[in-house]
Amino acid sequence: MSSVLKLTVQIALLLTATLYSTVSVAHKFSQGDLRIDHPWSRVMPSAAPVAGAYLTLTNSGAAPDTLTGGSTPIADRIEVHQMTMGDGIGRMRPLPEGVEIAAGAKVELAPGGIHLMLINPSQQLIEGNSFKATLQFARAGSVEVEFLVQRNVSAETGNGTEHEGHGYDEIGGVRYFDDAIGYKLQSDAE
Repeated sequence: MSSVLKLTVQIALLLTATLYSTVSVAHKFSQGDLRIDHPWSRVMPSAAPVAGAYLTLTNSGAAPDTLTGGSTPIADRIEVHQMTMGDGIGRMRPLPEGVEIAAGAKVELAPGGIHLMLINPSQQLIEGNSFKATLQFARAGSVEVEFLVQRNVSAETGNGTEHEGHGYDEIGGVRYFDDAIGYKLQSDAE
């Protein structure tokens, strides 16, 4: 094989690998002044009643917008939730009003804080797969995105086991109770 042909093949392989690694790591969606960066969801077993999903929202406009929820063919619905800590117990609760993205602001939906919750997923979320969803915003309206399924290696959680328990979840040795999903063990009033 000639050296020119070898070089051409090597460059083609390098470009292909770069393209695939870029697509899997950094994907963005935009509508108007709103940008949605790297939507992703954790690997989840098929029996999980919920699944967390995460992304970063940037509003470059002059007016605030609000993410109120969404839909996907693979779950009953998508809700905005928040995780808070109290007395060593993390609690997740829905945010029916959604999460506001102020004008000129960036909001990260991440494990351990505000996040999206897929309610009653109809399929197992397998690493490397993706799924389409429609996010609903008060001003921007419906925005089509694609979530990548990946393992969570965040230092905040330590592992990817959120929502795998029977009534509680254990992440990094901390138990989390979800007051909104129907397997409530403990409420904020208790």
